[in-house]
Amino acid sequence: MESFDVVIIGAGLAGLQCAKRLAQNGAKVLLVDRKHDLTKGVHTTGIFVRKTFEDFRFPSETLGKPIRDVILYSPKLRSFNLKSEKDEFRIGKMGLLYESLLRECEDSGVTFLCGTLYKGISEAGEETIINLEKNFESLQVKARVFIGADGALSRVAEHLKLDENKEWIVGFEEIYKGVPLDGEPSLYCFLDAKLSPGYLAWITNDGEESHVGVGGYPSRFDPRQALNLFKKNVAPRFVNLKNAKLLETRGGRIPVGGVLKRIASRRGLLIGDAAGAVSPLTAGGLDPCMRLSKFAAEVVLERLKTGDPDVLLKYSGEMFRAKFTTRLMMRTVLKRFSYQPLLELGFKMLRSRFGKKIAEKIFFRRGSFPDVELGKKLVGLNKKKITSI
Repeated sequence: MESFDVVIIGAGLAGLQCAKRLAQNGAKVLLVDRKHDLTKGVHTTGIFVRKTFEDFRFPSETLGKPIRDVILYSPKLRSFNLKSEKDEFRIGKMGLLYESLLRECEDSGVTFLCGTLYKGISEAGEETIINLEKNFESLQVKARVFIGADGALSRVAEHLKLDENKEWIVGFEEIYKGVPLDGEPSLYCFLDAKLSPGYLAWITNDGEESHVGVGGYPSRFDPRQALNLFKKNVAPRFVNLKNAKLLETRGGRIPVGGVLKRIASRRGLLIGDAAGAVSPLTAGGLDPCMRLSKFAAEVVLERLKTGDPDVLLKYSGEMFRAKFTTRLMMRTVLKRFSYQPLLELGFKMLRSRFGKKIAEKIFFRRGSFPDVELGKKLVGLNKKKITSI
């Protein structure tokens, strides 16, 4: 049975980011994913906010053209434009980005097992035995630290007896090639209680490929049906899909309860969607995913260096919950806008001077959710920079 410092289940953005940082600092890492090809079955829309592409390094070919304009539409297609002086969004080409991150992981010494199922864990003193299955054959590995990056319905969370996501919306989108594009890309957002209950529908592009999608509470709509209606009744006014080629379809659960409280035990921890690291208001998950994964890596490195499993308990969602209070309240309000007239009225309020400031703060604020820097101060990681184990 091979032993590793860290075993990570899930090679999405969170798992790849965390694995890379751990390996670059001397940890022996095993990264496991059920997919044979990370570019297939992508769940995220891939919208990166300004704070993310300013603070993290990405290969130039993995990000689309900058977006400065957001146009909001009501159910009756009344609109107003939010314009920023800065580049606020860029659409990630997620397949290329995953491939690039995986190469960096393997170049740093990460062992990658694709097409491998996670089956469960058992205890072996202070180490954890992880049960896996590849090609219908069982295998076991040992880990000093076990990390769950396995999505909104995390089995790792269940097996480590950590908090689990209880509330989510479902996003569903299609990506097209060959759509006529004029000018700089914009982000078109549509509020509609039928097509996107509790969230919104969207149209955007990265300068080459166009994204058309819907999102909302799964108990209140059928995502596929809603997307078809959106493409039939609304999208043709903004994008010409007549001769476009459908490249891929994406969909998945997006937690909207904020960072969970208990996301670590003495054996391991959660990152990404498994930890609820998504903004509860906008559902934007890539920035908190990147930041929480980086923070998790620093905590794990300290645990490996000191040999003290209790170090992992410093990684707690409790320290981030206060930052989410306002957004959770606004998420509750948005959830209650279940009738078109009520949503139309809410949109009218957004068009006021005060409402527009709120909208600009939601879309353009360079904030971090969660506030990882505050978290580092609270656990004392800023006092001693961890560089290696």
